[in-house]
Amino acid sequence: MPFLFLSPSTQDFNPYVTEGNEQLWMNRLADRMEPYLEASGINVTRNNPNGSAATSIRQSNLGTYDFHLALHSNAAPENLAGQLRGIDAYYYPGAKFGQAMAQLVVDNLKPIYPLPDKVQTRTSTAIGELRQTKAPAALIEIGYHDNVQDATWLVENLDEIAAAMSRAVCQYFGLPFLQPQGSQNGVVRTENTPMNLRGGPGTDFPVLRRVPNGTPVEILNQYNGWYVIRVGDLLGYADGRYLEVD
Repeated sequence: MPFLFLSPSTQDFNPYVTEGNEQLWMNRLADRMEPYLEASGINVTRNNPNGSAATSIRQSNLGTYDFHLALHSNAAPENLAGQLRGIDAYYYPGAKFGQAMAQLVVDNLKPIYPLPDKVQTRTSTAIGELRQTKAPAALIEIGYHDNVQDATWLVENLDEIAAAMSRAVCQYFGLPFLQPQGSQNGVVRTENTPMNLRGGPGTDFPVLRRVPNGTPVEILNQYNGWYVIRVGDLLGYADGRYLEVD
């Protein structure tokens, strides 16, 4: 089911060689990803930006999430400061779901990164957000913040990076990647039984909630006769035949 824990870096002590820091830019990236993800029917929970990696892990493990995605940027060792470039998508060795997400991220970022050969998957046993999370996880190091070219590329292409990352997440969940639209109000209209709110646009997706007739909903998007709707704090897909749009 499409429940994502999105964990942008909390590391405000890592300055960008241009301006700002890792915490700032990874949270701005997450800010731009959220509208794409929600428009595509993915429920997103964010970490506490003023916390730490440890608090992000604890927060993630307190919930029931289908994936934990951490957003970071890299820095070279002191003797190579400013000289390295590239994007690394990390997963824990042997974690097939983490590897699947990491590969999808690589596939979507390669076409937009100036040095596609330097976009690659890597394994790590040292990263806590890969080793200690209950949900499958990947951690993406999006360029080197001590390299002027990488830092500039990220800042100047934030929306394009957000779209590529969000597309990868949608592919992981088997959902269409949809553009954010203006929302509309709607009402569930059924005869007797409640409407099924599903995890995707089709009856083969799991039921997230049964929604009674007459329930007001927020409509975010539509795809092949299915609507992405919000019911309370839950996003999902509803068959358009059972919705009355205001």
